[in-house]
This record gives sequence, structure tokens and C-alpha cells, in this order.
Amino acid sequence: METRQQRKAAAQGAGPGDPRSPASLLEGTDRETLLNYYYQMVLIRYFEEKAGEMYTRARIGGYCHLNLGEEATVVGFCAGLEADDYVYTNYREHGYAICRGISPAVVMAELFGKKTGCSSGRGGSMHLFDLKRRFMGGYGIVGGQLPLAVGAAFALAYRGAREIVACQMGDGTTNGGPFHESLNLAKLYRLPVVFLIVNNQYGMGTRVDQGSAVPDLYRKACAYDIRSERVDGTDLLAVLEAVRTAARIAREEREPSLIEAVSYRFRGHSVVDPDRYRPEDEVRRWRERDPILLYATRLKEAGLMDESTRQELEARAQHEVEEAVRFAEESEFPSVEELYDFVYAGEGGR
Repeated sequence: METRQQRKAAAQGAGPGDPRSPASLLEGTDRETLLNYYYQMVLIRYFEEKAGEMYTRARIGGYCHLNLGEEATVVGFCAGLEADDYVYTNYREHGYAICRGISPAVVMAELFGKKTGCSSGRGGSMHLFDLKRRFMGGYGIVGGQLPLAVGAAFALAYRGAREIVACQMGDGTTNGGPFHESLNLAKLYRLPVVFLIVNNQYGMGTRVDQGSAVPDLYRKACAYDIRSERVDGTDLLAVLEAVRTAARIAREEREPSLIEAVSYRFRGHSVVDPDRYRPEDEVRRWRERDPILLYATRLKEAGLMDESTRQELEARAQHEVEEAVRFAEESEFPSVEELYDFVYAGEGGR
């Protein structure tokens, strides 16, 4: 059974070319904030491109999954939350960590495995963590973050706290048991949690409609009577508005929500994926909807950003990323004597 809201969303659609947009947000938000959203998007873009380059230079070990093409979902998601809310993500989390306030230098140092990284060099790309900023991690196991996010939301509800939990995941996660078990408990106990699915169209190399019997992923929430909606994931303001609304409902009404942001990743699943499974015309079509270009165009058309300002913001972002690499290069690796530090909680970890 679908809710009335879900039937409306399905009729409207939210894929590429969808004309819906929360223009009121553009009008109701101050220029500095809107320009900062642009800065965060290009900062993530440059950071991820540089991370990919550093991986090929063997500065980064293990796996590395990039957010290229998903910048609108990352910035919109984080902008819709408050500073004391808790955030859980999957392994494609560099941008989320930066938007939650962890400096690009500290994130890059973590990718390099250095002591100055946000997980003291023990986590690497898939396990960024910062308790102070309530960034509760990237998780390497698909869906592993959902039960933990629901447990945290239960604790908040039990304590009567005002904060909420926001939990990001990829499209492939919705086919796993943890997704369904977590949504069931979230609704059963009326937990203050916002689930965000970043539907970038492919679970590794498998297209969504080839891996999920219900490719309109937001509809899966109806099985648990959870409010849900689908938004255009290339539209930063659409994502922001959806997350902000869901966060308010979680905070004030103690009800969970699920948001599906339809997006596209510009490169393969990870930096070692040759990405030969996607048709060229499909990639071209989505690159024409580059979320950064779309947002820049909206700012220009609204008279909020001229060419000089755009170049200044992009130059500043490029410089910050270069400084992040320098900091990571100059930082020390953990010593052998420190190898077993931070294995258990309470040992001085961040």
C-alpha cells in the first residue's frame, strides 16, 4: 500500500530533467550561505579528484570510493541538519566528513594513513570518524551503518534528547536485510532518524532495476508505513529542503523518514573500477546535469554569483585541497609501538 504522498511523488517523478525545484529556498536564504554551498560543492569535487590522483600515486592504500557527481546530495544532506545531530554514512563518505566540519587536511591525512587523520590513521578511506562533530563513521560493510544509526536514535529517544540521527546509504543497501530490519524498528519505536538513499543508479556494476524488484526505492518505505519521498539528487536545494523537512519531523514528531535522492556517480564504483558497464550516451546525458554546473547557473541567473566570484571560490577550494595534500605528506605515520592503540573504546581515540 502506498501513501498519498508517495503516489503523488511517483506521478511527478524526480529524475533528470524534472522541472520541480524549491526556488523559495534560493529566495529565502542569504547570499553568503548560498555561495558557501557552492564552495563546499567545488571543494568536494577538487578533493575527490585529488584523492583519485593520490591513489594512483600509491599515497592512499586499500579501497577508495569517490563522491564525484554526488556533490548536491552531500552538501544538501549536511546543510539540512543541525550541528549536534548524529551522522552515519557508508564508505563513500569523504565529502560528508568535510561538510560536517572535519578539515580537508585531516581527512586527506586519514586517507594517507597518517597520525593526524581523523581516525588517527587507523581507519583510512572507509572509516572516517569524529565524535566531536558527531560524524559517527563511514562503514565498509554495505548496510552496516543502519542498525547502529537506529540504535543511536533509540538512545536519543530513550533520553528524551532533541538531537536526531541522519543515516546515508547507497541504492544497493536497500536490498539487504539490515535496511528492512532497521526501518521496521525505526517505525515500531517511532525513532528520530532520517534515512537518505543516494541512488546513483548502480550498485557496483549492477543497474538498480536489475538488482531491485522495486526500483523506485523510496516506495520501499511504505512496507513499514514510513513517510518517504524522491527528490532530484542533482538539485542541491531540493535535497536540502527534503532533509530539512524530514529532520523537523524527526525532531518534533519523533517519526522516521526516508528520502531517495536520484543522482549519478561520474566514475566507477571505486577508483579501481574501469567502469565499462555503463553506456556512453547515459554517462554523457548525466554529465550534462553536473550538479555543480546546475547550481552555478541558478546562482548566476539569480544575480547572486558573477564570473569573478565563481573563479575566486574555485581558486580558494583548489588551494585548500593542495594544502590538504601538503599536510598529509608532511604528517607522520603511526609507529609500530602504537599499532594496538585505539583497538577498544576509551583508549584516547577521537
